Amino acid sequence: MTKSTGRRGLLIRLHRWLGLGAALFWLVQAVTGTLLSFHFELDDALVSTQTRPTDLDAIGHRLDQLGTAGPGAGVTWIWTTAGLPDRYVVAYRDEAGAARRARIDGAGAVLRDRAAGEHSFLELMRAVHIDLLAGRVGHWILAGSGMLLVTNLVFGLVVAWPRRGGWRQALLPRGAGGRTARLYGLHRAVGLWVAVPALFLAVTGTLLLFEHEMRHLLDVEDVALPPNPPAGTRPVGLATAVRAGTSAIPGSRFVGTTLPSTTDASYYMWVRAPGELYRGGYGRSLVVIDANDAGIRGTYPIHDAPPADILVSALYPLHTGEAGGTPGRALGLLTGIGLLVATIYGLQLWLRRRSRR
Repeated sequence: MTKSTGRRGLLIRLHRWLGLGAALFWLVQAVTGTLLSFHFELDDALVSTQTRPTDLDAIGHRLDQLGTAGPGAGVTWIWTTAGLPDRYVVAYRDEAGAARRARIDGAGAVLRDRAAGEHSFLELMRAVHIDLLAGRVGHWILAGSGMLLVTNLVFGLVVAWPRRGGWRQALLPRGAGGRTARLYGLHRAVGLWVAVPALFLAVTGTLLLFEHEMRHLLDVEDVALPPNPPAGTRPVGLATAVRAGTSAIPGSRFVGTTLPSTTDASYYMWVRAPGELYRGGYGRSLVVIDANDAGIRGTYPIHDAPPADILVSALYPLHTGEAGGTPGRALGLLTGIGLLVATIYGLQLWLRRRSRR
């Protein structure tokens, strides 16, 4: 046996046993990730498919109603759903002080209202994908399985790499030979097709699990201005604040904002500036607005942020494919399906060989 043959055999064994050890977690991530590729749009469509153009004054009136419903009531934030156009989620407390989430349309009509802890099926899948419903423990488990996936994809690429002139047969196997040979050919072909985008998703997804730790490590600080005392008058409404915020960064679009509080009369408003990696309903540029007079307290376009902040902020749109718009998200969907299929073929191949032995 030559040295190269020995190394190849070692890689094959490592690829096999790493795959078996983490297959369950990879299957969970592949299934949930595939479901989440267009889950914002699906979740909105399951509530209502009717679209009503955004009327900021009407939405502001709805926020006033929610925030003044009783002694314990108050609105915390409003955010776009990132799904269908002109849809928003409002986080608020009802008259008894209980946290709730209201999904509204562009005219402020409530489409769905429920307790903050209740989730739709797709929202539940998102929670499973992020931390397995286990908080930080789930983060560490997924981080470990993500690193194993990266390692195993590299091993698989090395093992499956075709010889010169063999790419066509490797990528488009003809299904010749017995059942085991056909399974191996399919497993190899699917792996070669999805390995590179899967590596990209695995690396960015694993890093994204530790976004806060990366910010601390890279000394990236969140914007936090000194509290702005209320002037005693009624704060400016949402419509005025949004117009001020989007005007502060020309060409930007409103994404979401916190609402002024009794101790800080400020809107911390996120917008999507031109040229950002975000293409859907989110954005990473911040404008802080004085709720007393709609003055601008600070403007923080993501393009002017330190390189470390830009790097960390890019992880989400890169991992979800949003940086590439709809084609990028579709590629993420196909990669998730391919990873799922390759894992199933690999498990079938192992079971067949094990039964033969």
